[in-house]
Amino acid sequence: MLAVIKKELKSYLLSPIGYIFIGLFLIMFSILFYNSIFAAGVAYFEYAFYDASTIMTFLIPVLTMRMFSEERKNGTEQLLLTSPRSLVSIVLGKFLAAMIIVLITVLGTLMHFFVLKHFGSPDIRVALCTMFGFFLLCGAYVSFGMFASSITENQIVASVLTIGVFILMWFLPGVSQEFYKFSLMYMFDHFPQGVIALNEVVRFVSFSILFILLTIIVLQRRKSVK
Repeated sequence: MLAVIKKELKSYLLSPIGYIFIGLFLIMFSILFYNSIFAAGVAYFEYAFYDASTIMTFLIPVLTMRMFSEERKNGTEQLLLTSPRSLVSIVLGKFLAAMIIVLITVLGTLMHFFVLKHFGSPDIRVALCTMFGFFLLCGAYVSFGMFASSITENQIVASVLTIGVFILMWFLPGVSQEFYKFSLMYMFDHFPQGVIALNEVVRFVSFSILFILLTIIVLQRRKSVK
Protein backbone atom coordinates (compact mmCIF):
# COMPACT_ATOMS: atom_id res chain seq x y z
CA MET A 1 0.00 0.00 0.00
CA LEU A 2 2.87 2.37 0.82
CA ALA A 3 4.20 1.98 -2.70
CA VAL A 4 0.82 2.98 -4.14
CA ILE A 5 0.60 5.97 -1.81
CA LYS A 6 4.08 7.14 -2.81
CA LYS A 7 3.29 6.69 -6.51
CA GLU A 8 0.05 8.64 -6.23
CA LEU A 9 1.63 11.42 -4.16
CA LYS A 10 4.32 11.79 -6.80
CA SER A 11 1.66 12.04 -9.49
CA TYR A 12 -0.01 14.83 -7.51
CA LEU A 13 3.14 16.72 -6.52
CA LEU A 14 5.20 16.25 -9.68
CA SER A 15 2.35 17.54 -11.82
CA PRO A 16 0.22 20.70 -11.55
CA ILE A 17 -2.80 18.79 -10.17
CA GLY A 18 -1.86 18.86 -6.49
CA TYR A 19 -0.72 22.47 -6.57
CA ILE A 20 -3.80 23.61 -8.50
CA PHE A 21 -6.03 21.91 -5.94
CA ILE A 22 -4.21 23.33 -2.90
CA GLY A 23 -3.70 26.76 -4.45
CA LEU A 24 -7.26 27.24 -5.70
CA PHE A 25 -8.77 26.15 -2.41
CA LEU A 26 -6.57 28.39 -0.25
CA ILE A 27 -7.17 31.38 -2.54
CA MET A 28 -10.95 30.90 -2.44
CA PHE A 29 -10.85 30.17 1.29
CA SER A 30 -8.96 33.43 1.83
CA ILE A 31 -11.68 35.32 -0.03
CA LEU A 32 -14.38 33.62 2.03
CA PHE A 33 -12.39 34.28 5.19
CA TYR A 34 -12.25 37.98 4.41
CA ASN A 35 -15.93 38.22 3.43
CA SER A 36 -17.29 36.19 6.36
CA ILE A 37 -14.99 37.53 9.05
CA PHE A 38 -13.35 40.87 8.29
CA ALA A 39 -16.02 42.37 6.04
CA ALA A 40 -18.83 41.15 8.33
CA GLY A 41 -16.89 41.94 11.50
CA VAL A 42 -17.38 38.44 12.93
CA ALA A 43 -14.33 36.89 14.62
CA TYR A 44 -15.22 33.24 14.12
CA PHE A 45 -12.73 31.16 12.15
CA GLU A 46 -15.22 28.33 11.62
CA TYR A 47 -17.71 30.48 9.68
CA ALA A 48 -15.57 30.38 6.53
CA PHE A 49 -15.86 26.58 6.39
CA TYR A 50 -19.59 26.66 5.64
CA ASP A 51 -18.92 28.10 2.19
CA ALA A 52 -15.62 26.22 1.89
CA SER A 53 -17.54 22.94 2.02
CA THR A 54 -19.34 24.06 -1.13
CA ILE A 55 -16.04 24.87 -2.82
CA MET A 56 -14.85 21.30 -2.25
CA THR A 57 -17.86 20.07 -4.24
CA PHE A 58 -16.15 21.43 -7.35
CA LEU A 59 -12.49 20.95 -6.36
CA ILE A 60 -12.45 17.34 -5.14
CA PRO A 61 -13.03 16.02 -8.70
CA VAL A 62 -9.69 17.63 -9.62
CA LEU A 63 -8.07 15.01 -7.38
CA THR A 64 -10.34 12.05 -8.10
CA MET A 65 -11.33 12.20 -11.76
CA ARG A 66 -8.05 10.68 -12.97
CA MET A 67 -7.59 7.99 -10.29
CA PHE A 68 -8.78 5.02 -12.37
CA SER A 69 -10.17 6.57 -15.54
CA GLU A 70 -6.68 7.63 -16.57
CA GLU A 71 -5.44 4.07 -16.08
CA ARG A 72 -8.13 2.78 -18.45
CA LYS A 73 -7.54 5.54 -21.00
CA ASN A 74 -3.77 4.98 -21.06
CA GLY A 75 -4.14 1.20 -21.22
CA THR A 76 -2.30 0.66 -17.94
CA GLU A 77 -5.32 -0.71 -16.10
CA GLN A 78 -4.42 -4.27 -17.09
CA LEU A 79 -1.02 -3.88 -15.41
CA LEU A 80 -2.74 -2.47 -12.35
CA LEU A 81 -5.27 -5.29 -12.07
CA THR A 82 -2.71 -8.04 -12.64
CA SER A 83 -0.07 -6.60 -10.31
CA PRO A 84 0.89 -8.63 -7.21
CA ARG A 85 -0.68 -5.98 -5.00
CA SER A 86 -4.22 -6.63 -3.84
CA LEU A 87 -7.07 -4.46 -5.11
CA VAL A 88 -7.73 -3.43 -1.53
CA SER A 89 -4.22 -2.01 -1.14
CA ILE A 90 -4.43 -0.28 -4.53
CA VAL A 91 -7.78 1.39 -3.78
CA LEU A 92 -6.82 2.33 -0.22
CA GLY A 93 -3.45 3.61 -1.43
CA LYS A 94 -5.07 5.92 -3.96
CA PHE A 95 -7.66 7.06 -1.41
CA LEU A 96 -5.09 7.78 1.31
CA ALA A 97 -2.80 9.64 -1.10
CA ALA A 98 -5.67 11.96 -2.04
CA MET A 99 -6.52 12.42 1.64
CA ILE A 100 -2.92 13.41 2.39
CA ILE A 101 -3.26 16.20 -0.18
CA VAL A 102 -6.57 17.18 1.43
CA LEU A 103 -4.94 17.15 4.88
CA ILE A 104 -2.16 19.47 3.69
CA THR A 105 -4.82 21.77 2.27
CA VAL A 106 -6.92 21.80 5.45
CA LEU A 107 -3.86 22.44 7.63
CA GLY A 108 -3.05 25.36 5.35
CA THR A 109 -6.17 27.12 6.62
CA LEU A 110 -4.54 27.39 10.07
CA MET A 111 -2.65 30.46 8.86
CA HIS A 112 -6.02 32.22 8.77
CA PHE A 113 -6.68 31.11 12.34
CA PHE A 114 -3.45 32.73 13.52
CA VAL A 115 -4.27 35.89 11.59
CA LEU A 116 -7.61 35.98 13.36
CA LYS A 117 -5.94 35.27 16.69
CA HIS A 118 -3.87 38.40 16.23
CA PHE A 119 -7.06 40.47 16.08
CA GLY A 120 -9.31 38.53 18.44
CA SER A 121 -9.70 35.43 20.58
CA PRO A 122 -10.99 32.58 18.40
CA ASP A 123 -11.81 29.28 20.09
CA ILE A 124 -9.14 26.72 19.17
CA ARG A 125 -11.37 23.84 20.25
CA VAL A 126 -14.18 24.87 17.90
CA ALA A 127 -11.63 25.52 15.13
CA LEU A 128 -10.14 22.04 15.43
CA CYS A 129 -13.61 20.49 15.64
CA THR A 130 -14.60 22.31 12.44
CA MET A 131 -11.43 21.20 10.64
CA PHE A 132 -12.02 17.61 11.75
CA GLY A 133 -15.57 17.65 10.39
CA PHE A 134 -14.37 19.29 7.18
CA PHE A 135 -11.75 16.56 6.76
CA LEU A 136 -14.42 13.86 7.20
CA LEU A 137 -16.60 15.62 4.63
CA CYS A 138 -13.70 15.69 2.17
CA GLY A 139 -13.08 12.00 2.83
CA ALA A 140 -16.67 11.24 1.84
CA TYR A 141 -16.27 13.39 -1.28
CA VAL A 142 -13.01 11.67 -2.26
CA SER A 143 -14.46 8.18 -1.80
CA PHE A 144 -17.36 8.91 -4.15
CA GLY A 145 -15.14 10.70 -6.65
CA MET A 146 -12.86 7.66 -6.70
CA PHE A 147 -15.85 5.39 -7.32
CA ALA A 148 -17.01 7.62 -10.19
CA SER A 149 -13.54 7.43 -11.70
CA SER A 150 -13.60 3.62 -11.52
CA ILE A 151 -16.73 3.26 -13.64
CA THR A 152 -15.65 5.36 -16.63
CA GLU A 153 -12.51 5.94 -18.65
CA ASN A 154 -13.47 9.55 -19.37
CA GLN A 155 -12.15 11.97 -16.76
CA ILE A 156 -14.66 14.66 -17.70
CA VAL A 157 -17.57 12.22 -17.26
CA ALA A 158 -16.17 11.16 -13.87
CA SER A 159 -15.86 14.80 -12.83
CA VAL A 160 -19.36 15.79 -13.99
CA LEU A 161 -20.90 12.72 -12.33
CA THR A 162 -19.16 13.51 -9.06
CA ILE A 163 -20.20 17.16 -9.04
CA GLY A 164 -23.75 16.25 -10.12
CA VAL A 165 -24.26 13.82 -7.25
CA PHE A 166 -22.83 16.30 -4.73
CA ILE A 167 -25.15 19.05 -5.95
CA LEU A 168 -28.09 16.63 -5.79
CA MET A 169 -27.26 16.05 -2.13
CA TRP A 170 -27.69 19.77 -1.49
CA PHE A 171 -31.35 19.52 -2.46
CA LEU A 172 -32.20 16.24 -0.74
CA PRO A 173 -33.28 17.92 2.52
CA GLY A 174 -35.66 20.14 0.55
CA VAL A 175 -37.39 17.12 -0.97
CA SER A 176 -38.20 15.49 2.35
CA GLN A 177 -37.12 15.70 5.97
CA GLU A 178 -36.26 12.00 5.75
CA PHE A 179 -33.44 12.82 3.36
CA TYR A 180 -31.60 15.01 5.87
CA LYS A 181 -29.67 12.00 7.13
CA PHE A 182 -28.30 11.41 3.61
CA SER A 183 -27.07 14.97 3.12
CA LEU A 184 -23.32 15.30 3.64
CA MET A 185 -23.68 19.05 4.11
CA TYR A 186 -26.24 18.49 6.86
CA MET A 187 -23.87 16.06 8.60
CA PHE A 188 -21.19 18.74 8.58
CA ASP A 189 -23.41 21.52 9.96
CA HIS A 190 -22.83 20.71 13.64
CA PHE A 191 -19.03 20.61 13.54
CA PRO A 192 -18.61 24.42 13.16
CA GLN A 193 -20.68 24.69 16.34
CA GLY A 194 -17.99 22.82 18.24
CA VAL A 195 -20.05 19.65 18.47
CA ILE A 196 -18.69 16.24 17.46
CA ALA A 197 -21.69 13.92 17.31
CA LEU A 198 -20.76 10.25 17.16
CA ASN A 199 -23.61 9.42 14.79
CA GLU A 200 -22.41 12.01 12.26
CA VAL A 201 -18.83 10.76 12.46
CA VAL A 202 -20.13 7.22 11.88
CA ARG A 203 -22.19 8.40 8.90
CA PHE A 204 -19.23 10.11 7.28
CA VAL A 205 -16.97 7.11 7.84
CA SER A 206 -19.68 4.68 6.69
CA PHE A 207 -20.26 6.71 3.51
CA SER A 208 -16.52 6.66 2.75
CA ILE A 209 -16.20 2.93 3.45
CA LEU A 210 -19.25 2.17 1.29
CA PHE A 211 -17.81 3.80 -1.81
CA ILE A 212 -14.34 2.43 -1.19
CA LEU A 213 -15.89 -1.04 -1.13
CA LEU A 214 -17.95 -0.32 -4.24
CA THR A 215 -14.79 0.79 -6.03
CA ILE A 216 -13.08 -2.47 -5.06
CA ILE A 217 -16.10 -4.46 -6.31
CA VAL A 218 -16.07 -2.61 -9.65
CA LEU A 219 -12.38 -3.33 -10.13
CA GLN A 220 -12.77 -6.94 -9.01
CA ARG A 221 -15.50 -7.55 -11.59
CA ARG A 222 -13.43 -5.92 -14.30
CA LYS A 223 -10.44 -8.05 -13.30
CA SER A 224 -12.50 -11.24 -13.50
CA VAL A 225 -13.67 -10.33 -17.00
CA LYS A 226 -10.18 -9.70 -18.35
